[in-house]
Amino acid sequence: MSYLFPNQHVLQQSLYSPLNPRVRASPATKVTPYQARPELYGAYSVVEDTKNKAQQEFDKASKATQAEGGKMELYTPTFYAAATFGGLLACGLTHTSVTPLDLVKCRRQVDPTLYKGNFQAWGIILRQEGFRGVFTGWSPTLFGYSAQGAFKYGWYEYFKKTYSDLAGPENAYRYKTILYLTASASAEFLADIALCPFEAVKVRMQTTIPPPYSGTFDGISKITAAEGVAGLYKGLYPLWARQIPYTMMKFASFETIVEKIYDRLPGKKSDYGKGAQTAVSFTGGYLAGILCAIVSHPADVLVSKLNANRKVGEAFGAAVARNYKDTGFMGLWNGLPVRIVMIGTLTGLQWMIYVSDPKVFAHISGLVLTVSKDYFKMFMGFPTTGGAAPPEKK
Repeated sequence: MSYLFPNQHVLQQSLYSPLNPRVRASPATKVTPYQARPELYGAYSVVEDTKNKAQQEFDKASKATQAEGGKMELYTPTFYAAATFGGLLACGLTHTSVTPLDLVKCRRQVDPTLYKGNFQAWGIILRQEGFRGVFTGWSPTLFGYSAQGAFKYGWYEYFKKTYSDLAGPENAYRYKTILYLTASASAEFLADIALCPFEAVKVRMQTTIPPPYSGTFDGISKITAAEGVAGLYKGLYPLWARQIPYTMMKFASFETIVEKIYDRLPGKKSDYGKGAQTAVSFTGGYLAGILCAIVSHPADVLVSKLNANRKVGEAFGAAVARNYKDTGFMGLWNGLPVRIVMIGTLTGLQWMIYVSDPKVFAHISGLVLTVSKDYFKMFMGFPTTGGAAPPEKK
């Protein structure tokens, strides 16, 4: 019941008395015109107290982890290992959480007549396959995107350092956008090789009713037995065509969108509290996700179709031509609305993890793949993803 009433500090600040030495000794904290006055809202104070306690626990655990492992130096084997593990968590968990969206998207891409809408689809799946059916494909999703995230983030940090060294300090700072786009494309190229076998199993499990495999490794063993290892890589080319532009667009659009949002707000970014900055970050990420989905969606449709119906020994070009003839140009956009929701949800989850500390926002000028890794980097005690520092003046 104590949470229903203002705490002692709020009462002291609200009920002024010149005889109260505490009030005289502690002047009121200045707030900007765009921030709420917390002393007027007891409930707000409770929320702030809870958030502060959570942040204290996070800082305590972070310091303990850093003390146990020692100070982490940049671009060492330990640094790359930490980045790899952070990417594994960031991608694997978030992608697995939106499996129901991905399930409906893939089925509608392969057979547009199967369902009339997303909610109808989930209703039919629940009635026919049960609650477990709504999460069909979660296992290869978890394994696949955990592997992809590990490769993506580990190799991204490596390529970022390597390309910066090759360019030199001045060029690395001057052409940092091109440098990070190149690093992200290189990392994504390798990450998709790790993802592709699991993506093949996932798509076949989700687009075949009932699913032909009981799980990830059952699917891999059956595909390799029938089609060889090449069967796991049927969709590699369209996967590259989907993921590389997606990653580059995500980087190129997010910062620009967020800057435009703040340009149109009446105050500066520093004028707003954590809640407002969270809202801006979520909005910017969601809009960037829409652009990413549009740019990469035709290739995403081909990934689903080729994994589902590419014949053994069929050339890639022939398979693409056959599927395009069947679907036409408009068919390449099947499932786009649900994919926009899926990408927006993913991005929103990642931003919500990220904005727990708004200081990180100012550091991002490099690739923004998923910011949950930046939160992990904060915990481990090394700098967040960001742009190259200006070269030292001699």
